[in-house]
Amino acid sequence: MKSSRKSKGVWDKRRRSVSTRGRVIIQVNDLHHTYLSGTPLEVKALKGVTMEVYEGEVVGIIGRTGAGKSTIVQHFNGLIRKRERGRVVVDGHDMADPSLDVRAVRQKVGLVFQHPEQQLFERLVGDDIAFGPKKMGLPPEVRRERVRWAMEMVGLDFETFKDRFTFSLSGGEMRKVAIAGVLALQPKVLILDESTTGIDPRGRKELLSRMLNLNREHGVTLVFVSSNMEEVAGVADRIYVIDNGRAVMHGTTREIFGQPEALRRYGLGVPHVSAVAHRLSQDGIPVPRVPLTVAEAEEDIWKILNS
Repeated sequence: MKSSRKSKGVWDKRRRSVSTRGRVIIQVNDLHHTYLSGTPLEVKALKGVTMEVYEGEVVGIIGRTGAGKSTIVQHFNGLIRKRERGRVVVDGHDMADPSLDVRAVRQKVGLVFQHPEQQLFERLVGDDIAFGPKKMGLPPEVRRERVRWAMEMVGLDFETFKDRFTFSLSGGEMRKVAIAGVLALQPKVLILDESTTGIDPRGRKELLSRMLNLNREHGVTLVFVSSNMEEVAGVADRIYVIDNGRAVMHGTTREIFGQPEALRRYGLGVPHVSAVAHRLSQDGIPVPRVPLTVAEAEEDIWKILNS
């Protein structure tokens, strides 16, 4: 009995093996950060975080609200530079170096916030996306090609949208324009901080598919911060679990979601298909691996039925 169905879509991304890792592009060592230090409102957001991101991979960062995820990634492009202790090195540059050209780093490391449409401030779509390249001093013809390419990457037709008013766009279109504005800088690293929040399932799947294409076809390193375990399972090569300002777990995506009891201690779950596989194993049904997607679960079920 054989299945004739073929896996399709963003959720069926083939895993990158450890042996194919590139160089370390972001290195974080013993990072501590406190908000409003020395005041009654002091909050210790990071308490000794150590992590690394390899060039060309997709890293997921998960954790409960307030765990410190956003604070970590804001150190990656210099939005936060002051720290109590620790070191952050991005593409060979120490982020604490007073002579550092932070603008140059931000061109290499793009950060898209949870509500990126709030970053729109130009009247026309094309002008908004061209803002970064214009600030870089690029000539008009280069800016135009950057805008065209960035719009193509997020699924916006250049001729249709370049002269549209930003305030007339739908929420999903605004999200795409904001991401295109970051992509127009052609960063080496793209950080998506809960950037799919509020988008309908179909829109999320399309956006993630396009971001993965950016990773596979153009070598852009992705850092994906999310509280959606299904999404993380479908895109990440490796995962860091953040809890109370600390990196408490890290490993491949399959390793992390193969530990549901440990994740529960930190208030997190596993993808639904992974949970089903764990239950089957507990009931004595051998499962060849921890499935991360529906396609993987389907493949495993066929193997069980044919064994």
